[in-house]
Amino acid sequence: MLTLSEIQETISMAVSSLLGNKLRSLLASLGIVVGISIVILIGWAINGLDASFQKTFEIMGVDILFVDKWDWAGRVDWREAQKRNNITFDDYEQLRSRLTYAELVLPEISQWGGRISYDGNSLDGVSIVGVHPDNAKTPAGNLLEGRYFSSIENNADARVAILGHKIYESIFPDGEAIGKEIEINERKFNVIGVVEKRGTVIFDMIDNQVFMPINTFQKTLGTFNRSYRIAVKTGSEDNVEFVREETRGVFRSIRQQQPGEPDDFSINETKAFESTIEDVKKWVYIIGISMTGLSFVVGIIGIMNIMFVSVTERTKEIGIRKSLGAKKKSILVQFVIESMLLCLFGSIISLSFCFALVNLIAVTLQALGPSNDTIANISEFVLPTLPQEIVVIAIVVSIVVGILAGLIPASRAANLDPVEALRSD
Repeated sequence: MLTLSEIQETISMAVSSLLGNKLRSLLASLGIVVGISIVILIGWAINGLDASFQKTFEIMGVDILFVDKWDWAGRVDWREAQKRNNITFDDYEQLRSRLTYAELVLPEISQWGGRISYDGNSLDGVSIVGVHPDNAKTPAGNLLEGRYFSSIENNADARVAILGHKIYESIFPDGEAIGKEIEINERKFNVIGVVEKRGTVIFDMIDNQVFMPINTFQKTLGTFNRSYRIAVKTGSEDNVEFVREETRGVFRSIRQQQPGEPDDFSINETKAFESTIEDVKKWVYIIGISMTGLSFVVGIIGIMNIMFVSVTERTKEIGIRKSLGAKKKSILVQFVIESMLLCLFGSIISLSFCFALVNLIAVTLQALGPSNDTIANISEFVLPTLPQEIVVIAIVVSIVVGILAGLIPASRAANLDPVEALRSD
């Protein structure tokens, strides 16, 4: 076992050797710089993706199930889903009356590709959604300003509307939407509320919705060939699984499906996207690990070659040290430390570069965000700094790579015969 003084002397000699060959040390570290940089940037990107996915789940509501004709996560081929019977308002009423454990059961009906206009400003491709007044108790009820419509307004088929945030910014760039009369598909509506911004980089279409009372939707836009969607609020995330199974059983009974027959509806929830999300992350990891692995192989080979050259150049020095009583272990540790320091030097360069890069990206996106909704959604999840765990991983990986790259050259140096080493020119 080396003493503390021997370890200090070994480290000092390793540092002196590296400083004596600055250019060679820098070139040897380049492969490690690339590999560590990839590790850091992928970890940073995954961290942002996870934050975006979590925000998306919160937007949808972690305790809300959606009974729909369509499967949102793509688990059912759309051609097969198209053959399913539409979900009707009567299906909703039966489900609401028969569910015993759900907190809320709410109907929704929508039309894609609507048009909204006001005072010369217009927006196409809007999703028009008819909802129940109790929709105010879901995440869509979090308003930036104004109020939600009442049951009285719903029963009276009142032409009132609540704007999604993207629509609000497009139609009313100067604000002050409450009380204004807009046209939705050339029908006049009074704006009574604006939903707060909810869209994320992977779910920005949710801000492109306009809500109206479901009775008003039925009277003005009609229900012919439209399928309803039924939102089932479970009350808490812990109740989701139980309420989901109750909902499936009750709805199969309503649709008069036989045992063994596949569901002719889908129950959508945030967990339905987990497999899709994991696939995205898996491919990011696979691509990243492949690139990182290749960079590390190149880096290890480069450092190993440099260390072999260093051993060859210092053969006589090693012979002198051995003849003066230097232990094999001391020489082995010295060369391993040199290799580790090379890799640590590379990781410091990588961290400095990545810190500067991610900060530049974050600042640039934040500056461009106000003029572009997509960039604004992305910038929300772009951290201006690196997570601490990513920094720790980068340093640990560099140390491990340094040990692997230095072991063989160090072993060769430690096992040199002192007599033969002294004869070296």
